[in-house]
Amino acid sequence: MQLFKQSKNSLISVSEQPFLLEKDIQTIVEANIYDLFGYSFVSSEFSVSNYRLDSLCFDEENNSFVIIEYKKGSSYSVIDQGYSYLSTMLNNKAEFILEYNEKSESSLKRDEVNWSNSTIKFNNDVSSTIGDVRMTS
Repeated sequence: MQLFKQSKNSLISVSEQPFLLEKDIQTIVEANIYDLFGYSFVSSEFSVSNYRLDSLCFDEENNSFVIIEYKKGSSYSVIDQGYSYLSTMLNNKAEFILEYNEKSESSLKRDEVNWSNSTIKFNNDVSSTIGDVRMTS
């Protein structure tokens, strides 16, 4: 999709500037997480079990956690990774609640979370799309 910026009464084409590193994508998304997705940012590089999750967020509207993973390039198989992360979340609910409560200075309880609505988002800068892996009951 071609992008433009407005200059008085004309439009000027904006050239695409690819991200050099996954961390660059992560930094800008985390700084703008609410504006992009409407999520509350919880934690960066959250470690649980044998995994390190890029960005942990909370979707206040759906009372569910959202994990965002950043991929530079398009050669990754992310479906298995997404299901592994969802399984890890369900098997470590207390860790997610504790991280949320410590970072947000809140008192979220396990039964207040809609675990079946939790989502993993994969951000791929090559296709400029974000894919979801969701729980199903």
